[in-house]
Amino acid sequence: MLSLHAVPDAFTTSECELIIARISEAPTDEALLVGRNKDHNLRKAELVWTDNVVGMEWVMERLIEIVRRSNRDRFEFDLCEFAESPQVAIYKSSNSGHFAWHSDIGGGHTSGKRKLTLVLQLSGADTYEGGNLEIMPGAQILTANRAQGCISVFPSFTLHQVTPVISGIRYSMTVWAHGPAFR
Repeated sequence: MLSLHAVPDAFTTSECELIIARISEAPTDEALLVGRNKDHNLRKAELVWTDNVVGMEWVMERLIEIVRRSNRDRFEFDLCEFAESPQVAIYKSSNSGHFAWHSDIGGGHTSGKRKLTLVLQLSGADTYEGGNLEIMPGAQILTANRAQGCISVFPSFTLHQVTPVISGIRYSMTVWAHGPAFR
């Protein structure tokens, strides 16, 4: 069964801290905090798209290689592109940051072609409470590795959530590998 694939130590602690520092200097995307998501309490997070942050090209190069290896070794999906910029989500305890159960396949011109979801754990596991990435590939709920620098890879059609952050701030980066729509 296709489920959760972990890539421990994909990024070093200092690389994760560098990404957080660069992201902290960038404006967050407030637009996604308003409207449908906020009204339905689906997601409370601030977002930064890394294409808008100078000096982040090396991150995407690393993510592409990790997708390539993970797909070859585990999933064998028909992948052809990365049609969206990596997104850093900032989940704060001050507003119970979270993202309720959802899949990454849905409406929109790119989401229907998402095949693999990668989530890079940027925060140290001891810097926040709550905020677990949970994946439900079937009847069982799996909790992703919280180790800083670990990447979790799973099919984009898999239900997943980020539980509310109780204290601290959780930083994570998500990118999607795209291909022809599933049949």
